[in-house]
Amino acid sequence: MEQSKIERINILARKAKGEGLTEKERLEQAELRREYIEAYRESLRRELESVVVVDEQGNRRPLRRREERP
Repeated sequence: MEQSKIERINILARKAKGEGLTEKERLEQAELRREYIEAYRESLRRELESVVVVDEQGNRRPLRRREERP
């Protein structure tokens, strides 16, 4: 996510605590938060996909989703 969007989220959060937001600003804030959460989740998915589990014998295997486990 672009740094300018993160800064805008913070500006809107501060304004919401102080004077309050207009309906347009509330919608903008909700959309920006949705984008931020989506980008965060995608980053976490990529990170977890690169994780490798090493067992006691030194065997390496990729981390799998719960529903893929035997």
